[in-house]
Amino acid sequence: MREEYPVTGSALRSGQRIALLLAIYAASIGYSLSIGGAGQGIPTIWTANAVVIGGLLVLNRRDGAIFLGLTVILHLAMQIPTATALKWPLIVTGMDTLHEVACAAALHALGFRGRVRDMRGLGLLTAAATAFTVMAAFATNSVLALSAGKPFWTGWVGWVVPNAIGVAIMLPILLVLLDRRQSQVFPAGRLERLAYVAATVAVGYALYVMDLPMRVLVFVPALVATLRAGPRGAAFATLASLAVSLPTILVNPDYDRAELEQAIRSTQVFHMVLYGVCMSVGLALANQARLQKLLERRTAAARAATRRAQAASTAKSDFLATMSHEIRTPLNSILGFTGLVAEDPGLSPENRRRLELVGRAGRSLAELVNDLLDFAKVEAGRLELVMSSASPAAVLRDACAIVAPTAEAKGLSLDVQIDAEGDAEAFLSLDEARLRQVLLNLLANAVKFTATGGVTARLRAGPAAGALRFEISDTGIGIAPEVQGRLFQRFSQADGSISRSYGGTGLGLAISRALVGQMGGDIGVSSALGQGATFWITLDAVPAAAPQAVAPVVAVEADAAAARVLLVDDHPMNRELGQAILTLAGCEVVSVSDGDQAVAVARTGDFDVILMDVHMPGMDGLAASRAIRALPGVAGAVPIVALTADVRPEQVAACREAGMTDHVGKPINRDQLLEAVARALEPAEDRPEARYA
Repeated sequence: MREEYPVTGSALRSGQRIALLLAIYAASIGYSLSIGGAGQGIPTIWTANAVVIGGLLVLNRRDGAIFLGLTVILHLAMQIPTATALKWPLIVTGMDTLHEVACAAALHALGFRGRVRDMRGLGLLTAAATAFTVMAAFATNSVLALSAGKPFWTGWVGWVVPNAIGVAIMLPILLVLLDRRQSQVFPAGRLERLAYVAATVAVGYALYVMDLPMRVLVFVPALVATLRAGPRGAAFATLASLAVSLPTILVNPDYDRAELEQAIRSTQVFHMVLYGVCMSVGLALANQARLQKLLERRTAAARAATRRAQAASTAKSDFLATMSHEIRTPLNSILGFTGLVAEDPGLSPENRRRLELVGRAGRSLAELVNDLLDFAKVEAGRLELVMSSASPAAVLRDACAIVAPTAEAKGLSLDVQIDAEGDAEAFLSLDEARLRQVLLNLLANAVKFTATGGVTARLRAGPAAGALRFEISDTGIGIAPEVQGRLFQRFSQADGSISRSYGGTGLGLAISRALVGQMGGDIGVSSALGQGATFWITLDAVPAAAPQAVAPVVAVEADAAAARVLLVDDHPMNRELGQAILTLAGCEVVSVSDGDQAVAVARTGDFDVILMDVHMPGMDGLAASRAIRALPGVAGAVPIVALTADVRPEQVAACREAGMTDHVGKPINRDQLLEAVARALEPAEDRPEARYA
């Protein structure tokens, strides 16, 4: 059992709370005794027991015991002077104390901790407390009746009803008044609440003194107080109306005893209704206000979380951009110089083999960087499809042709089967590059995990127009059914030994699933351990017209051997590599290391194309491109090709906005670089749009 049952949230100290409750208890007893005497012994309402029960609920065990002992002394002190015999105050005080302790313990056992926050709590508290009070009051009346030599049921109505009404009204009101949180969500201040109480007292007094039939008018100030001050307003208004109505009725000289009893009963019923309506409205308003504040806090927390997530996403994007650039820059030199050295006819077979190992490792690292960037796009929701007219059969054959040398090197067969039932050669609206990427991933995995036998790539079209099913089957190690569900999760492979034995990040299939899903299709696997695997893709594409024939790209070596190229890069190895590739292609190359030098050299207007890095110290490539575009005449119109490790779509768009006309990503592919130079040398009106190389 908890030692303390905090309800008030109040700054009052322990002694102050006890003193406050004792003052309320004394006022309750004094009020009930005074109006009972004025009413010629007619019982009206007894609220003192409710004060003690409420105090036992809100105080800790030690303070509750002190408070209970003081109430016993106070009860006796206030009743003994008017008692005809000492035994009556002793019996009443003892029975009331037993009632208060038993009721508080029972309410605590039922889960009440001194708070009334909603209608359900109000109803349960009122029902439980009233039921215990009825039983206790009947027992007290029986003891008193038997002690007086009367039948035990004598006068029980006059004893039970005032006690039950007093607890039913006063206990929830006391708990609401002690709960300071009830006042924190309503705008009414102390003076305003006092004004509503005064208005309720004035209206009630006028109605009861003048004996007007329109007592329902008391609801007006009481409801206004409730709307402005919530449950506390309802509590103050109900207490104020009770405080003025019962004494006013009891001192009315026009009532005989029967009329007086009838007026008391009707007033009790009226105030039960007033209390019920006002407290229900107040609790509903308080609950609504709490929900509104909770919603505001959660909205603020959600906004803060969104800001943190956006900041984290931005930080992750910046990190990926930086790491991509830093990894691609050395890869550019590794792959570029590897390709150049591999063309040396005097290279020994052993050195050529070693060089091929270096190139293979570099290409694997480049694939890893591309996978990480693609997965970052998938997670950020920035992966966009570029639809064009393409033949699915041609895409599959192209993908197989790319993988064929690797399969041949391992002694594997690679078969392509095109189903003749559907029109697999028809042109459909597809993202050719992304579909090829998925097929290449599945084919590369099939070759990687197959030691003997072969790989079969199938395409089935139909029966509906545009319905496609690709299947990539192998005779490799297979996949156990219990791990197949993890294959398409990020950074996941069949088991930990896979990455150690075969390499890979476990991102390829996750990216493939995202790409196929964005195309509106599905991807899956059918396999058994040691029996190979079949990965399948289903797509529904829209028929499209055949693409227009594209004129072949003119090679730089053929028509532009004397082209002057300005190469701008801060990395010495990148400048050396670019100069070597372009010089071998017949170009005349001038290289500089930063944007300031590039702008100064470009002023001469003596260049056919500028290859511009982006990240450089001092003036970067974007600023240099803008400065060159601001130059007058021919110097400001020279084609500028971005030659950079920034390959994300937003980075390519930034290059275009800075005035660049094309884009080639690092690591540099020699053929792509030469094609970009060839495009730049074409007349402006015939120049194709920049490509994402």
